[in-house]
Amino acid sequence: MTGTPVALGIDVGTSGARVAALDAAGDMVASEALRFAPDADLAEPDVWWQAASGCLDRLRAALPLDAVTGLAVDGTSGTVLGLDAAGMPVGPAIMYNVPCPDAAIVAAVDAAAPADSPARGANSALARAIALMRRPGVVRVLHQADWIAAKIVGFEGVSDANNALKTGYDPIAEAWPAWIADAGMPIAALPPVVAPGRPVRRLGPAAGERFGLPPDARLHGGTTDGCASFLATGASAPGDAVTALGSTLVLKLFSDRPISAPQFGIYSHRMGDLWLVGGASNTGGAVLRHFFDDDDLARLTPLLAPDRPTGLDYYPLLKPGERFPVNDPAFAPRLTPRPENDAVFLQGLLEGIAQVEAMGYRKLDDLGAPPLRSVRTVGGGAVNTAWSDIRQTRLGVPFLPARAPDAAAGTARLVLGKSLLP
Repeated sequence: MTGTPVALGIDVGTSGARVAALDAAGDMVASEALRFAPDADLAEPDVWWQAASGCLDRLRAALPLDAVTGLAVDGTSGTVLGLDAAGMPVGPAIMYNVPCPDAAIVAAVDAAAPADSPARGANSALARAIALMRRPGVVRVLHQADWIAAKIVGFEGVSDANNALKTGYDPIAEAWPAWIADAGMPIAALPPVVAPGRPVRRLGPAAGERFGLPPDARLHGGTTDGCASFLATGASAPGDAVTALGSTLVLKLFSDRPISAPQFGIYSHRMGDLWLVGGASNTGGAVLRHFFDDDDLARLTPLLAPDRPTGLDYYPLLKPGERFPVNDPAFAPRLTPRPENDAVFLQGLLEGIAQVEAMGYRKLDDLGAPPLRSVRTVGGGAVNTAWSDIRQTRLGVPFLPARAPDAAAGTARLVLGKSLLP
């Protein structure tokens, strides 16, 4: 790595931490990962720090870090922690998937926030931040990624427009709006916000002494783990999309304009001059796993015939209720009739999920997003070529390979300024 500019991306996700080192061309030089212990309390900030710092220590042991020009951090969207006057955490964080424990706070945010704000609702990061401010000793609040970056550099910390979105930040006005104070959150207790990828400051001596990082290297604005995963694929222009085929079906698309449709759980993350929009359906791999185990899937997949549609009109859900592309808490699954041939049944399920995917991208188009022009796929379902053939037939656009599989690479691309380049 000596002499070749290198960017570091640090990902603190739901299962552990990873650091990726990319060269100036955006190619992976090295990566390290550490999983959280099965019994770890993920609300304890020290758990995040031990994993993130451990990854940096491993990278330092494997490679010299003198060529690092900058780093950025991504974290789980909506995870917040309260700090005291000395910058130390006061109690555990409130995680991204934990509703605000005080209904009155949620009601106050809903009353003060615009109708289309992502800060509304029981899962509001702003509501969590207000709850944290009521803990004795808390004087300010940071997001997970903000705090990890601050620990590396040794300063009070800044946030980015993506992590701050669910805390009420306005990415169009590029400011914390006044209504946040009306909801009960002192704006002065929130961090300054920069654009993802924007240089913030020198790493300074603390990062050099602890990790061997060059003091003149730069800390850059970070992002959320979801946005970082999108950027890692190499998607770069309006109409480029990424489908995540995991336990659920998640669609994300680059748009040249922000899209807001809270009834479908759709809001927009700013990325330079573009916007990352998307939605999540309740269909996906969890439905497949309900009917078939790994051995079944391995046995049946070679028997699929993507060029011969089954004609089954499934909407695969495990229970009633859908959020996108249909918003209906009582929406009923369609899983009948079930043919006697398991391969035909499996193909029908795959066709049904593919149809929901196509409906989802049409819904984004109906809401004002640009037409779909390409799809990259991540998640466990990405390796099933028969399923890819079924999906591509329905979507009718090129399927492109994902450049990298993990969020840390996407965060490193921000540092390189390649977040919006092919």
